[in-house]
Amino acid sequence: MKITSFADYALRTLMYLSVHQAERCTAKEIATFYNISLNHMVKVIHWLSTEGYIQSVKGKGGGVRLHKKPEQINLRKIFVRLEPDMKLVECFDRKNNACNIVPGCALKEILKESLEAFLYTLGQYTLQDAIQNPKVFLKKDNSLDFICSQ
Repeated sequence: MKITSFADYALRTLMYLSVHQAERCTAKEIATFYNISLNHMVKVIHWLSTEGYIQSVKGKGGGVRLHKKPEQINLRKIFVRLEPDMKLVECFDRKNNACNIVPGCALKEILKESLEAFLYTLGQYTLQDAIQNPKVFLKKDNSLDFICSQ
């Protein structure tokens, strides 16, 4: 199983913003920090804003910040929103399933159980739990000026 780049960037953006809660950060600053495309970051920020995870302020001095506290953001809930299509194998998709071994195959149930365990585990954690060392989100000289604007 591999998550999409979009989900990865969204989760990392939320982690970044949770460390910088006192400031507004820009899409450009976050994209630069992670060395990812600004176009991707703009889409991620738009989605996070639409979903209510972040607040966006436009104009001079604008930027984004978390709308909820990191301990209120459950990883399972956001992951399921980010990755709505978790059809690990063809037979998970009833509409398009053409697998001819379904009647005698137990793999589907094993994978389904594994996916449920994965989602259950995610549900035990919040965004706050995902931040082990907040210092890694700072510039090497520990200056927040480069990263976020106040």
